[in-house]
Amino acid sequence: MLACGVVGSAAFAPAVAPRSAAAPRVSVQMETLSDLKTLASGLNPVVGYWDPLKLAEAEFWDNTNEETIGWLRHAEIKHGRVAMAGFVGYLVHAQHIHFPWTPYPGFDAAADALLSPPEQWDAVPYNGKLQILLAIGFLEWWSEIRVDGTPHYMKGGKPGYFPDFDAVPSQLPHWIGLNLYDPFKWSKKMTPEKKALRLNMELNNGRLAMIGIFGLISA
Repeated sequence: MLACGVVGSAAFAPAVAPRSAAAPRVSVQMETLSDLKTLASGLNPVVGYWDPLKLAEAEFWDNTNEETIGWLRHAEIKHGRVAMAGFVGYLVHAQHIHFPWTPYPGFDAAADALLSPPEQWDAVPYNGKLQILLAIGFLEWWSEIRVDGTPHYMKGGKPGYFPDFDAVPSQLPHWIGLNLYDPFKWSKKMTPEKKALRLNMELNNGRLAMIGIFGLISA
């Protein structure tokens, strides 16, 4: 939630102009504190720029302020996406909705109906939890190595960008399947204005989901 401290200052639109994969490191443009203040008013005119902890003025781990802003922006978008999935998942588990097949050996539907979502997680076998953590680790690794040649979000890249799995198929041991974000490539058909609006909606919904999931866990 520290990234949420820059909630009002982090803006929704990609802060850098699109660059071709052939020359991803040319004309790198970094977001600045001034950019955040300008973009924040467009994201939420009521709240505007809100950064009580002054995180957007910091320099984390000996990085520049612009690199720190890139890290905060990416962290907020990523945590918002995870929170949206987690919020929906919590509601699904609270209603005891699951696949018709047995999710893991020893699963007891009758006993599961008496468990809360946190208790359901505790009931998952160790190997099942390990698989989930490994899958999350792979997604983190894939988003950081930038195999498609795009710049890192701390070096002028777009915060929240996640490389397509089919961008460089030779880098993967086998076909992964649908891309994690925009698997049906609907965003490719959007106008820049519509895409900016959708990014705005995603960020606002992610912020609300971060608050919501903490509320559910704390209740």
